[in-house]
Amino acid sequence: MPPAVRFGVNYTPSERWFHHWLDFDLDSVRADLDSIAALGLDHIRVFPLWPYFQPNRTLIRPRAVEQLVALADAAAERGLDVNVDGLQGHLSSFDFLPAWTRTWHRRNLFTDPDALDGQENLLRTLAAALADRPNFIGMTLGNEVNQFSSGPHPDPDRATPGEIDTWLARMLAACEKGAPGRLHLHAEYDAAWYQDDQPFTPGQAARHGAVTAVHSWVFNGTAQRYGRTSVPSEHHAAYLVELSKAWADDPHRPVWLQEVGAPAPLVPPEHAAAFTEATVANALDCPGLWGITWWCSHDVSRSLADFPELEYGLGLLTNDRRPKDTARVLERAAREPSYAAASRTTALVVPADPAVRSRCAPGGPVFDAYFRLVADGARPTTVLDIRAADREHLSARGITETVTADQVLEGGIRP
Repeated sequence: MPPAVRFGVNYTPSERWFHHWLDFDLDSVRADLDSIAALGLDHIRVFPLWPYFQPNRTLIRPRAVEQLVALADAAAERGLDVNVDGLQGHLSSFDFLPAWTRTWHRRNLFTDPDALDGQENLLRTLAAALADRPNFIGMTLGNEVNQFSSGPHPDPDRATPGEIDTWLARMLAACEKGAPGRLHLHAEYDAAWYQDDQPFTPGQAARHGAVTAVHSWVFNGTAQRYGRTSVPSEHHAAYLVELSKAWADDPHRPVWLQEVGAPAPLVPPEHAAAFTEATVANALDCPGLWGITWWCSHDVSRSLADFPELEYGLGLLTNDRRPKDTARVLERAAREPSYAAASRTTALVVPADPAVRSRCAPGGPVFDAYFRLVADGARPTTVLDIRAADREHLSARGITETVTADQVLEGGIRP
């Protein structure tokens, strides 16, 4: 039997949001973790803000590291495992970069030798501090760090795909050195799969690190273009899980749906539970799913200013730790026995060339063809065009039929 799917949540502290690291209150954290554990979830993803932990390139604050370990230990007491994002980075529209990388000390995050040394040191230090904790899952390099590498970021740190390859290998090696044998990975927002000029590529996402991480947000044009209750909106997370498999060298590489949420107003609060239920059910129908980690645990307090409106209400729990209907949906899924999703035997052919990956984005022919198949009752996966005739690869993945987007959209393919 395959391992059970993990269910967890991205931990957003109910008091002071991620600024809680400045005035760390372990009792408040424990109360938050109690409310998470009560839902039957088994893990959290934690975000130490980079400038608070490494305010100078050669200074990693010991007290901050101790607080991170204390949080992990409090999670263990409640049966929760912990994944830690290291270079944090970017959250909820705010960038958190240390002063030694910006303005007068401007350094490219992906290519500058001093910046690389500093990042490597932080990742190794955080991993090593948690290495002996049984509930430590491993490190994620950072939250959607690819948004720093290209537009639409207003001040991107430009890099080539080759330079990103080098950066990923070095940073993951630092995590492994700090905590050997743990589940270390990296995670990007969906520009890695959809944006032609992104230096973070689908191949990197599916080949570097222990698992592939996907982040699914239907405010990327999916809900706007197709509607809240459309097949593309309710299956978008599952699509990213299956799309990622086209680039994986390992035919059985696990995929972690590491971030997914119900964003208002595209998904109004009164419809969030139905959206959550559909998204989770469709993701669970993907074989090889490592886990689902919802965004996020607690709402952002209205006392904090300047967040995009949608960010305030994304929590499974309110700011005073009361569970919403979405929490009950995830709770039911987490408490029910997991089942093994059957192999997907039909594969939609996708272009291997990352310069045309926008064909896979909302409005693109691959995207539309995939959801035409889903709407017609199929359970498709994807395969690269350069592997579509590779019988050994197809057999290893259980694929018995391949179709192209043109064939589907011209109406010649039906399940």
